[in-house]
Amino acid sequence: MHLLAAAGFASAGDAYHRGRPGYPQDAIALLVRHLGLGPGVAVLELGAGTGKLTRHLAATGASVTAVEPVADMRRVLVERVPGVTTLDAVAEALPVGDGSVDAVVAGQAFHWFATGPAVSEIARALRPGGGLGLVWNARDVTSPWVAEIDEILDAVHGDAPSYRTGAWREPFRNDDRFTPLQHATVHHRQVGDVTTLHDRFASISSVAALPPARHDDVMARIDAVVARNAVDGLVTLPYRTDVYWATRR
Repeated sequence: MHLLAAAGFASAGDAYHRGRPGYPQDAIALLVRHLGLGPGVAVLELGAGTGKLTRHLAATGASVTAVEPVADMRRVLVERVPGVTTLDAVAEALPVGDGSVDAVVAGQAFHWFATGPAVSEIARALRPGGGLGLVWNARDVTSPWVAEIDEILDAVHGDAPSYRTGAWREPFRNDDRFTPLQHATVHHRQVGDVTTLHDRFASISSVAALPPARHDDVMARIDAVVARNAVDGLVTLPYRTDVYWATRR
C-alpha cells in the first residue's frame, strides 16, 4: 500500500464518507452491462474505501467481496454496507483462489496500486472471460472555481499517484491477458453544504497527511473558495465519472 494513502486515509474514514460523492446511475449501468453484474456473479472490489461503490455493486444482487487495507476506511465500510464480505488485504497479494471471481472492480482507487504485480494478481483472480472495471469521479476543472481549488491542491499533491496523470495505464501496455481498455464518461454533480464540501477536500490523502498548521492553511483557502460559490447555503460541484472496462482473455 502506498505510504501516502496509508497516512492520509488512516483517520479520514468518516470525513471521506460524508464528503465524497457517490457514483451516478448511468456509470453503474455501464459496469453492470459490460461486466455482466447480477445475481450469482462473484465480484471482487479493490480499494473499497468506505463503500461508496460497494453498495451499488451489492444492489445488483452480485456476491461482493470488498478489499480495503486501511482500518478506518474498512470500519466505515462495515457500518455502511453490512453483509458484504470484507478483507484486510492489498491488491498485490489477494487472498482469493485462481480464477475464482467473475469481475474485479475498483472505484477511485486503482491509481494507488497501478503496478505490474497488482495487475498480475487481478489476472490471476479473474476467470477467463471475466471483466475488469475501473471507475473515477474526477472534478470538472472546466469550472473556474473548481480549477482555482485544483491549483491549491496541486501545490500540496507532490508526486503522489493520481488518476489525472494517466500513469495508471502503464501496467496494461503490451499485456495480452486483457482486451484493450474501453472508456465512457458520464457527467454529474455533487450538491452539498459548505461542511460537506469541507469534508470532501479534507479527505484527499495529500491534504489529510499534511502537518496540522499547513493542513489548516490549505483548508482555510479551499473553504474560502467554496463559500464564495455557495448559493442559499449549497454548493454544486461538477464532476465527470470515467468508466473503463476490459475482459480477461
